[in-house]
Amino acid sequence: MLKLVIANKLYSSWSLRPWLVMRAFDIPFQEINIPLRTAESRQRVLALSPSGKVPALITPDQTIWESLAIIEYLAETYPNKPIWPSDRVARAHARAISNEMHGGFQTLRQGCPMNLGGRYATPDMTDALKANVARIEDIWSEARSKFANGGDYLFGSFSAADAMYAPVATRLDTYQIPVRDETRRYMDVILTHPDFVAWRHAALQETWTIPDYDNGHTLVETFR
Repeated sequence: MLKLVIANKLYSSWSLRPWLVMRAFDIPFQEINIPLRTAESRQRVLALSPSGKVPALITPDQTIWESLAIIEYLAETYPNKPIWPSDRVARAHARAISNEMHGGFQTLRQGCPMNLGGRYATPDMTDALKANVARIEDIWSEARSKFANGGDYLFGSFSAADAMYAPVATRLDTYQIPVRDETRRYMDVILTHPDFVAWRHAALQETWTIPDYDNGHTLVETFR
């Protein structure tokens, strides 16, 4: 059986991405959860992932790290599961926006880390943060207008692209970032996806905390 190495569900956005894909497409796996920022964290992760980071997928033949690489492995290993859109043009677009997520939006990612434990006051909306949010909204709007065909997700049905942007939806929600109505509707679709709900429920049961994440913003409402 495949083994997926992840970190704290409360905070680990990169862990969430392949986990959602595996759950949404009924791919059997064993979950190995290693809490971050403990004395043993790095040693435990290095024992399973050569990059020293999570997530990592342990297969019978190799270990794969990096969320997108894991997702691509899953798509190739399970070709009958629609992890990516079946249409060639839509699939290329889904991969393009997923790669843009993987390498971009640093202001949002660094200034508003994923934290499912509460809701926080809106941060200072700097020009850089506004630009990140505007680009994300445009990406979601374009994908849905071109490829959703009336479905709820970016490409109609849930795909890897939705998994890649799921942590973004949590950030916009957690930090009460102002967004357009259509953006909020898509966020709600992601935040009510049964597998994300299961992840959040498990996250709220965790006892591990990372003070840098919890104390860097003004808490408005706690969920723990």
